Amino acid sequence: MHFNISRQTGLWFAIITMLLSIPALSAGEPDRANTVYSPYAREDFPQQVFWGDTHLHTSLSTDAFGLGVRLGPEQAFRFASGETVTSTTGQQVRLSRPLDFVVVADHAESLGVMELVRQGDERIIGDELAAEWHRLLTGSAADQLEFRKRFLSRETRHLAFRKLDELATDELQQSIWKDTIGIAERFNRPGRFTSLLGYEWTSAPGGSNLHRVVVFRDGGERVGSILPFSSYDSEKPEELWQYLSDYETRTGGQVLAIPHNANISNGLMFPAESSFGGSRIDRRYAESRMRWEPVVEVTQIKGDGEAHPLLSPDDEFADYETWDAGNFEGVPKTDAMLPHEYARSALRIGLQVEQNEGANPYRFGMIGSTDSHTALATAGENNFFGKHTGVEPGPDRWKHAVGKSGDRVVLGWEQAASGYAAVWAKDNTREALWDALKRREVYATTGSRITVRLFGGWSFEAEDALDPDLARAGYARGVPMGGVLQANGSEQAPGFLVAASRDPMGANLDRIQIIKGWVDAEGKSHEQVHDVVWSNADRRSPDDGGRLQPVGNTVDTASASWDNSIGAAELATVWHDPAFDPRQRAFYYARVIEIPTPRWTAYDAARFGVTMEEKVPMVTQERAYTSPIWYSP
Repeated sequence: MHFNISRQTGLWFAIITMLLSIPALSAGEPDRANTVYSPYAREDFPQQVFWGDTHLHTSLSTDAFGLGVRLGPEQAFRFASGETVTSTTGQQVRLSRPLDFVVVADHAESLGVMELVRQGDERIIGDELAAEWHRLLTGSAADQLEFRKRFLSRETRHLAFRKLDELATDELQQSIWKDTIGIAERFNRPGRFTSLLGYEWTSAPGGSNLHRVVVFRDGGERVGSILPFSSYDSEKPEELWQYLSDYETRTGGQVLAIPHNANISNGLMFPAESSFGGSRIDRRYAESRMRWEPVVEVTQIKGDGEAHPLLSPDDEFADYETWDAGNFEGVPKTDAMLPHEYARSALRIGLQVEQNEGANPYRFGMIGSTDSHTALATAGENNFFGKHTGVEPGPDRWKHAVGKSGDRVVLGWEQAASGYAAVWAKDNTREALWDALKRREVYATTGSRITVRLFGGWSFEAEDALDPDLARAGYARGVPMGGVLQANGSEQAPGFLVAASRDPMGANLDRIQIIKGWVDAEGKSHEQVHDVVWSNADRRSPDDGGRLQPVGNTVDTASASWDNSIGAAELATVWHDPAFDPRQRAFYYARVIEIPTPRWTAYDAARFGVTMEEKVPMVTQERAYTSPIWYSP
């Protein structure tokens, strides 16, 4: 018999033959359609770290405008997302790597009003003083200098701010607020670049810094329906928290606040007994603060706020970029203020409050950000554009005044090129980044992009530090940074799995340290710094006193150069607390230290060919601070 099979019929014949050749599933065999071959298909933990700045000011901030800044939110977003822009002083500037997210956090007080004065906006230019400011701002160079002198003068500054408050009607502020939100919405590109919506509440009672950056989880429709709460409404943090609560109730949205620059709060930021607002530091206060302020900014241009050498005399790395002066109104610093200004001592106070009241007001994570008033989020030592336009790069900026703090003038060289917020999140979106801030799975760096993981658990072994996918073990058998480790009913010490990698465009690592704080049975708090893993371990070890010798120094300050011939690209270990007491409340966080590198002042000296005074530091050791893990008995 002869069959004439067409090409199409032949194709179907081949398909049927192939299907018949596939063995049928027996009753005892697995259903391959429901079997996951890929080990990553069902993982649901954060696998990426995202880099950003939650504290950036533009010309819409009255102080930045008064200091000469003319870059607005649009230029700030363009710069942060990787574009080249021209700074207020006419210099081209770009980041080596774009940021993943940013919060343009302009001051709520008189938001954007001075920019409208400069533009001659008809809604306010009818005011006599506003008209005079407009004339000076749009006049000759001499006129503009005259405006700055008047605006920055201590004698006339308060008058100017009162006038701005008078001009800033609710209707005008709503219009400006919605305009700024509209700009942020245009630059928000989920998965690529996130513009988190926010602003700064600038409480400064008597000149002491109680500032907070308010950050929303939501988009423009919800956030644009309200007006920012400013210090003109109240200087009390408790009333800010009530505003945040009202926002959530009214809109169904979510919001948090980030305290910053506690180091110039003159002892008001982290109270132990009663707050500036008059609240007793009890359980109610603790629970409110823990809810609304889950993270704290511990490093930025105006100094580092992790630790202080007088509070931590045994910590050789505690005196880092210490801006040790009083508040903005000239009130000097006293030693009694210090415990209420630095993150580590606040974490210790929090344990004491929890032991007495049952809740911890200072169970916070740690981030860094810039507080730049140039609209430029630059934290790199070799790309630092300063606090404001008066100290953008130039041969003499190191000796120019940045401002006045306490009873002395702060000079340009005292600025710190710092810092960034690192966020472990599932996606680069507003929701995922905000959620990570809320659960404290974040860390601070002083500008370097060090990658660091920290987990605490009861079953970690030394081999876990060698696992190339150690985060999987960390999440499966422990809690990440920002978490709480509950007692397991035994006397065994918890293990801390910590791993860090150097910035791929930066310096090798010197060491990883675990900082422990705890409270004893009498309610007294303690701290101890442990070197847990370090580079060049074959050539250096702790001395009889337990101190690890320095890693070395390859910096040539004359040329502002260095190399990675010392240190390690990666460090990891599992560390068990040798003095663990299951009855004592405690916290543990990691501090990662880089090898020495040139400070921004060294780059300036080399580029401009200037000689600075001997007291000006030329070398730095960049670092990262993780959010703590708390042990709760």
